Amino acid sequence: MENIETMRGEIVLNMSAEKAWEVFTSNDKLSKVDPQMLSSAEYITGDGGPGTLRLFKLGPALHDFVKESLQKIEKVEPGRCLAYQVVDGQLHELYDPYRVTFTFIPVSGKETEQCTVEWKAEFTLLSPEIPPPVKAKDAALDFLKSFEKCELVCN
Repeated sequence: MENIETMRGEIVLNMSAEKAWEVFTSNDKLSKVDPQMLSSAEYITGDGGPGTLRLFKLGPALHDFVKESLQKIEKVEPGRCLAYQVVDGQLHELYDPYRVTFTFIPVSGKETEQCTVEWKAEFTLLSPEIPPPVKAKDAALDFLKSFEKCELVCN
């Protein structure tokens, strides 16, 4: 039986949930956000819907931790939520399963200006010596925060 643990984090972005979703689901835009953290994102198979395989090649700022992550998209609620399971890469070697859900929520009264992005990981440690994925959480939240710069670099 799997001993699945959960870790959560969230960040408020100074952009609409719609714009943040657009960046998150566009490989071209996502690859421009912060090349030090993510050098490229591409769909290997599929178009972003459930069953799609998406490859993230992480940038040099994260190479001491993760170089690549192959993700199988499990759930998509357009404009709101995307969930995937890591099926190959360094995270898969530490945690199996390793599932991540990103949820984009407009801030009430500031829907066109701000959103909260929730990050949730569900994982099983493959060894008791392996720490929980705090580095992955911190990297994801830092990368999300850099979406705010996307107005300048993503167009």
